[in-house]
Amino acid sequence: MEFYDVLKKRRSIRLYKDTPVPDEALERILEAVQNAPTACNRQPFKFFIVKDPVRREKLASVYKEDWLKTAPVIVAAASDVNKAWRRREGDSIADADTAIAMEHFVLAAAEENLGTCWICAFERAKANAALDLPEGSWNVFALTPLGYAAAGPVPFVRKEIGEIAEIL
Repeated sequence: MEFYDVLKKRRSIRLYKDTPVPDEALERILEAVQNAPTACNRQPFKFFIVKDPVRREKLASVYKEDWLKTAPVIVAAASDVNKAWRRREGDSIADADTAIAMEHFVLAAAEENLGTCWICAFERAKANAALDLPEGSWNVFALTPLGYAAAGPVPFVRKEIGEIAEIL
């Protein structure tokens, strides 16, 4: 699949088949994450691939919608603010680096014909606790289900390029 085709193909999927995700596909997706650029190559993130049904249920409970539970895998992308590069003003860019890696994840998943859906509508403290993350540095930045779509994505309309970009 060509790069621009992958961009157009990637959509938010909200219902999944219970078909397992092949380990080989997951390895290729994680290689894409490994290749994500980060400031000073610090890679201040870790992706938790949650397959275990009990841990998956615990992690899914931090999100209000039940459809997350239909995915055979839930992925939590966590940031480590202490390992990330900081701006001159002092604020960490751990979340920016993790967002780049997360986008590599979802685009690679689309290439593998697997569905994903960015989720940020959860309480970080509860997600951190669900993964037993130590307090003080690691925070779950985003979640995504991972699996084969059981239903197509809902239609959407994109803004015109002139509304989202301006050439100066």
